[in-house]
Formats: sequence, structure tokens, C-alpha cells
Amino acid sequence: MLGPDGRPSRCDWSGGRCWGIVAEMQQRVAIAQDLVLVGGGHAHVHVLKSFGMRPMPGARVTLVTRDVETPYSGMLPGYVAGHYSFEECHIDLGRLARFAGARLIRDEAIGLDPTERSVLCRRHPPIRYDILSIDIGSTPRSDNVPGAAEHTIAVKPIDHFAAEWEALLARAGKMPRLRLAVVGGGAGGVELALRRSIDSPGCERVRWKSPSSPAKGCCRRTTAGVRRLFARILAERRITVLTGSEIVRVEPGSLVCANGRRIEFDEALWVTEAGAAPWLAETGLPLTPGGFIAIDETLRSTGDPKISRRATSRR
Repeated sequence: MLGPDGRPSRCDWSGGRCWGIVAEMQQRVAIAQDLVLVGGGHAHVHVLKSFGMRPMPGARVTLVTRDVETPYSGMLPGYVAGHYSFEECHIDLGRLARFAGARLIRDEAIGLDPTERSVLCRRHPPIRYDILSIDIGSTPRSDNVPGAAEHTIAVKPIDHFAAEWEALLARAGKMPRLRLAVVGGGAGGVELALRRSIDSPGCERVRWKSPSSPAKGCCRRTTAGVRRLFARILAERRITVLTGSEIVRVEPGSLVCANGRRIEFDEALWVTEAGAAPWLAETGLPLTPGGFIAIDETLRSTGDPKISRRATSRR
């Protein structure tokens, strides 16, 4: 297959997308070890930067990532508030990989074979590693609520949310009346509910619903004082806060609660607690109760010291 420059390429450029080896590193010495980075999260951004500043002869670095632009989650609230553009809060992994002299494979990891020391990908052949680091973030827990995946917009994974958010804003700008439901009781749900510029003329204010820990309301992991503060702010913004019943099903334009109540919406954001990637359960490695790879104080797997993961969660 030919690339955009007319030369042979190992990428599929059809439809404006490229899968496979996007950039291949140039090694001037024999390869002694393969370091494979799965995921384009913050930890791996710093690893690539470090290799670019201080190369390690004999080490081949491979980054496996689904997308070549990764969002910086610390800037996400500012992006949602309209302070930053999409480009300003995303990191170009292609440029960073070239700076690090790393091989970039645009693909999604779907499994792991610790015995063969290889990463299984959706499109690419297995990728062998000597040292493996996993930084893939979390996935939305919407599969246990029928209809949630089909009829709501999940905030996690963040790299998908940005495009969905832009599309939502475009639709909201054309609607004379917008009913927005934000499902989730944490700080992320509150931040999205307080997003002022999502409003269109004549729209109905946000209906916010906490599907878990309903007695505590919003920001349940904070202090009572913080919860009271946000309760007051939400009331001042005329945001309806609904608690007391878990959402058990989502239908087109409607959230169905355990007590039978229905909450009608035009758009719904799913901001509930996210979980681990399902394929981690098939690796044979020790896992936390939340399904993440169990790690020690050095962030290495308790079952295989050649594997590490970013400590986004110890659950």
C-alpha cells in the first residue's frame, strides 16, 4: 500500500485514517531491549519526553496508541468552560514520538500474553516486549445500565469525549429549548452541569442526577462543607438536582429510575465512575477489586515485575 507521499507504507490511509506503524524509530546501535508503552496517557508523555532529552542506546521504544492526539485531562475543565481550544489541550503524540526517536503504532491493545511477553492488538501483529508499561486510563461503566451506551455521551474515555462535546455544543446552538441531563455524582458531573455556555436561548436548565450514593448528593467524596457550597451554587444557577433513586435504564430521550420515575432529556452526559479495560481480566495477572492490574509501591505488577502501570487508581 502506498502512503500519501507515493512510497510504500505499512499504514492504511483510507478514509483519512492511518493504522499500523505510523513512525519507525532509527536505531544506530543493536537493539538490546524493547520497551513498549501501551496508551498515550500523561505518564507515557513524560517517558517519551525523557527519552528525547536523554536517549538510551540499545533501547527501542514503541508507543501503541489508538489516537495520535491525547487530551491533557488537567485542562479538560477549562476546555469545557471554553477557555481552551481543542488544539490547546491536546498533545501531538506523533511529534513527541519523533522527538523521542520512538516507534509509533496506531492501534488499540486488546490483550496481553505475559508468557510470550507480547501485546495483542486489534489490527497489528503481536508486539514483543522486554519491559511493558500500561497507561490506558479507564472505560465508562455504562454496560450495566441498559441503553446508557447507546443514548448518552460518556465522558470516559476522554479522547472520545472532546469530539462528542463539540457536536453537542453545535446541536445546542440550534435548539430553542434544551433539556440536558448530567448523570453522575462526582466533581466531573458538577463541572459539566455548571457549564454556562452550553445554554441556548430559552433552554431549560440542567437536570442533574446522581445514580449512586443518593443520600449524599453531589461531590460525595468531599467534605460536608464543600457539598453544601456546591448545593447552594447549583441552586443559584437554577440547576435541578435529583437524587434518591438509581438509574436502571436509558431509553431514547428518557432516564428510567428504579422507583419508576422518568427524566426526559434532549441530551445526556454519562459522568459516572469509570472502570478498568475488560481485557485486563484475561491477562492472568493479579488484579485489584476494581479490575486494574495490582501494583506495588514502584508501580510494577505484583505478578510480573516486567509490567508496570500508571497508578490512576488502586481499586
